[in-house]
Amino acid sequence: MPSLARGLGAAVLAAVALVLPAAVPAAADAGSPQSFTIEDKRITESSGLAASRAHPGVFWTHNDSDDGPYVYAVDSATGRTVATVTLKGIDPRDVEAVSVGPDGQVYVGDIGDNLGGTWPEVWIYRFPEPKKLKDTTVTPVRYTVRYDGGPRDAESLMVHPKTGRVYIVSKNEEGGGLYEGPAELSASGVNTFKRIAGIDLWATDGAFSPDGTRLVVRSYFEARAYSWSSDGKVAPVGRPSLPMQRQGESVSFTPDGAALMYGTEGAQSRVTRVALHGKMLPVSAAEAAEDEQDGGDGKNGDGGGADGDQDRNLVVGALTFAAAAVLALGLRRLIRRR
Repeated sequence: MPSLARGLGAAVLAAVALVLPAAVPAAADAGSPQSFTIEDKRITESSGLAASRAHPGVFWTHNDSDDGPYVYAVDSATGRTVATVTLKGIDPRDVEAVSVGPDGQVYVGDIGDNLGGTWPEVWIYRFPEPKKLKDTTVTPVRYTVRYDGGPRDAESLMVHPKTGRVYIVSKNEEGGGLYEGPAELSASGVNTFKRIAGIDLWATDGAFSPDGTRLVVRSYFEARAYSWSSDGKVAPVGRPSLPMQRQGESVSFTPDGAALMYGTEGAQSRVTRVALHGKMLPVSAAEAAEDEQDGGDGKNGDGGGADGDQDRNLVVGALTFAAAAVLALGLRRLIRRR
């Protein structure tokens, strides 16, 4: 029997060796950030998340209130902080969101209102994304924000990746809304954000896809995806999967737009990647997935098309049948010997 076990084990290992490489999709998220844990002990209330435009694999984040004027660059490959940016001349009240615009600027939203929407005005801070990742101090541009219709509590700030226009989602399950800022923010006056759509959600963060065709807004327990047209109109397209998290506070698209990165508060908090599918995929990501499936020439390729999946299923079935046959034959011989 031991020799039979060794023979069967060898057969199974051979099957695994043949099947596993084929089961990995071609270009399986090559170069795209994966789930990671924030290792920095200073970051205990990660409340916003934004993928860097200048540094692949790096995400900007920050603590909630009571931390100080700091923004952290975290490398998703290691979970370690690779740069800390100190905002000079800023005494933040309740920082809740961060976003990177098409102009290479980082926008930080000091927009939270734990009193339920009583602050007459809130602020947005903007600074250029550093070319080199190292600790630095910057003097940000400060924008004063008010809402048309009165104060709102909000934790979601998004900068459209094509137009550079800034948007805020108010935090309210009944009566929440999407607010649009002026075409260009003014540092010398008040910037009035006007409601353009309803989003009834306890929104804790939001993000635009890299191509600007999708908007995702999350709460503690659900997420919603919207299509975004060139004239700024939104339409619901689905509800992305949301991982169970201690206190889900942030969301960002991966740079390729194919997945979402969900963050949560807490020491050594986990940032979880969740792939998007169907209508929730941004237009550019859907086209890229179709090209990959077609092998780039309009035909099903060997690495990820339907034919490739069928072939792998046939191989798995054949190997499973062969392993079962070997096991049955060995048991039969063992019974005869007894």
